[in-house]
Amino acid sequence: MDFTVKKYKELLKALIAKEYNFQTFEAYIQTPKEKSIVLRHDVDLLPYNSLDFAKIQANLGIKGTYYFRAVPESWDEKVIKKIAKMGHEIGYHYECLTTCKGNLELGIKDFEKNLKALRKLAPVATICMHGSPMSKYDSKDLWKTYDYVDYKIIAEPYFDVDYNKVYYITDTGRKWDGHATSVRDKVSTNFKNTYHTTDDIIKAIQTDAYPSVAMFTFHPQRWNDNMLLWSKELVLQNTKNVIKEYFFVKKPMIEKPNYV
Repeated sequence: MDFTVKKYKELLKALIAKEYNFQTFEAYIQTPKEKSIVLRHDVDLLPYNSLDFAKIQANLGIKGTYYFRAVPESWDEKVIKKIAKMGHEIGYHYECLTTCKGNLELGIKDFEKNLKALRKLAPVATICMHGSPMSKYDSKDLWKTYDYVDYKIIAEPYFDVDYNKVYYITDTGRKWDGHATSVRDKVSTNFKNTYHTTDDIIKAIQTDAYPSVAMFTFHPQRWNDNMLLWSKELVLQNTKNVIKEYFFVKKPMIEKPNYV
């Protein structure tokens, strides 16, 4: 079965066996290595699922990056501190224009407040937009007026990565090839590689067919060994995919964003 914690471990072990370098996003920006993997985790919901992922990585001797939203269903101070203590990177998963309904002045104040609060819990050097697919506002538009560098932020994945050199793959929509149902989690790239299942990715890694530099984006709430929770997430995500594809992709209600 796919999208289980067991399968996640198999994926990591396949990458380790092929001697990939695991870098946090901050480390990759500062000192990119050849044959490098960035494990990005968007903590949208169920922060303890992300804590489980962080523990798995720590036990394997590797590090990842975890982006937390400033909402109760993501922001758990105990989890944030525990993940940071393991040596993983903590980042801010901002959605300020969504929460502030497109108001730029309120949005940047919201950004400042939440970034300051997160930095009281852990160092924060990078940020990442939360897509908010049901919203008509794209929070990346905040940076058309302001500059995150002014807040001592060194990078944002949708602005500061050349995806013709870094292969990007995301489990958005609870699938690895969910381009049709992704509203904002997209990048411009010349890579043609596509994978349907985690086993497809593992096979490509084992046969040296996987790109040498890549960024994974995981949403840990989608990965469960408990079959009841696994089934619940499957049904919920499939329903969301239908809604997103019909209302926001085929009949877009939002201005299409510009990506790297």
